Amino acid sequence: MTQTQRSKLSILHTESSTGWGGQEIRILTEAAGMIARGHKVVLVTPPDAQIAPAAIKRGIPTVTLPMGRKNVKGFMAMRQYLKQHGHEFDVINTHSSTDSWLVAANCATLRGMPPLVRTRHVSSPVNTKASTRWLYQTATTHVVTTGEALRSTLNQVNGYDLNRMTSVRTGIDLSYYKPLDKAAMRAKLKVADKPTIGILATLRDWKGHDDLVDAFASIKDEFPDWQILVIGDGPRWGDIERRRASHGLEDRIIMVGNQDNVPEWLSCLDLFVLPSYGDEGVPQGLMQAMACGVPAISTPIGAIGEALQDGQTGLMTPPRDVPKLAENLRRLMGNDQLRQQYADASLAYSRNFGIDIMLDRMDKAFRQAIAETTGK
Repeated sequence: MTQTQRSKLSILHTESSTGWGGQEIRILTEAAGMIARGHKVVLVTPPDAQIAPAAIKRGIPTVTLPMGRKNVKGFMAMRQYLKQHGHEFDVINTHSSTDSWLVAANCATLRGMPPLVRTRHVSSPVNTKASTRWLYQTATTHVVTTGEALRSTLNQVNGYDLNRMTSVRTGIDLSYYKPLDKAAMRAKLKVADKPTIGILATLRDWKGHDDLVDAFASIKDEFPDWQILVIGDGPRWGDIERRRASHGLEDRIIMVGNQDNVPEWLSCLDLFVLPSYGDEGVPQGLMQAMACGVPAISTPIGAIGEALQDGQTGLMTPPRDVPKLAENLRRLMGNDQLRQQYADASLAYSRNFGIDIMLDRMDKAFRQAIAETTGK
């Protein structure tokens, strides 16, 4: 199938992960945005993937296959689907390691398959094995990273061609993520009307929840009115509950789980903190908080520095440095004027996070991959 610059695309997304987090939200946001622009989009994912019902709820055509593992069953399921439907698409966008390998291995041995675009959502290094180089540089036509830092690393460390890679920061809907009245949101959500820190992230090790709890505990007596909202769910829920209890902070660190009405929860906050120490592109929670006019403290991990500007929209803290995190918390918790200055700057800078910017850049990457394959 050939395309002109103004033609509509037919895009196949594959996602083998069964979990839930920023990556899955990005896929859904991008897919829904492309559909709204008139493109055809289909998502293929395992039947037990959390993204499957979420995609269906958003009206994204979804196919479930037993593709959660790199095994014969997954390979054959993907092969059968691609043999029957692969020719219907202009481009395949893979998102996780397993589906990238399953798609690449099949496309290499089937005729008439569309080009592959591999989106790398995390900032961790890509190994230098020959097989991985084949995946990224031979089987894949174009690589998309969610931050410029990883694109540069793939070029400098792995030797990948910069011209075949594009950095596309995740976009958010700025008509949805916007400041709401703080007092009204606290009343609606039954959040105590007192100064509030928040973290919005899947409860995984590298998100830094433990560091936030420990840093807050070290200054809790200096700021007796402050509380923390932990927004999100994940495998470390019990660990964080126990850590909270060990500091006697059950009544000051409130865990609310996953929430759909994210702007309302973010608007309850006076300060957003994300002390990540691994596997980050540009975290959506951070961008969403900034778009809601909340100042932030985070770490220079992955592409976080492409969103949070140290000393302008918030403060950077070295990863895993609890004393420094406590120092930065103290600095902002004790200075209403500085928090407001960073809040205003965050809201202004968040205009760079609009969803249309992401969709335009993904459209361009897809068309570049198609042109490199077809010569058109």
